[in-house]
Amino acid sequence: MAPETTSAGGTAVPWLSPVEYKAWRCFLEGTRAVFDALEQELQADAGMPLAYYDILVRLSEAPDRTQRMVTLAKALGYSTSRLSHAVDRLERNGWVRRESHPSDRRGQLAVLTDLGFQRLETAAPGHVAAVRAHLIDLLTPEQVRQLGEISQILCAGAAQPR
Repeated sequence: MAPETTSAGGTAVPWLSPVEYKAWRCFLEGTRAVFDALEQELQADAGMPLAYYDILVRLSEAPDRTQRMVTLAKALGYSTSRLSHAVDRLERNGWVRRESHPSDRRGQLAVLTDLGFQRLETAAPGHVAAVRAHLIDLLTPEQVRQLGEISQILCAGAAQPR
């Protein structure tokens, strides 16, 4: 039986077994390495951070390339202030513009501009090649399928309150 520790809530939590600990550390280091490589390549090839690329992608997939700022922040896992700061930078580049929500005076929309869409189209091939090189092509088709399933479980589990 693995030793236990006490959580902040006072409940006993079993310590990670050696196999669980190795899986956790490999997951942590592997995801960090992939994201670091993608960040570096996107910066070098397209001159933008991965966070900005992700914002542009999300907007490109939205109807009319438009999304409420609060909805976009939630989808990205950002605070509203973090997203606002990023959109400020994207606006200065001419890639995104803000608009008032037509039926909610307090609400704001982020809109992907034509220039932003062109920038995304220019960056996408290099980014997709990097995703392939640092993730997809390292795995078998079965492992890619499993990765998708595991990732869905992780997303659903992370959304659940503890």
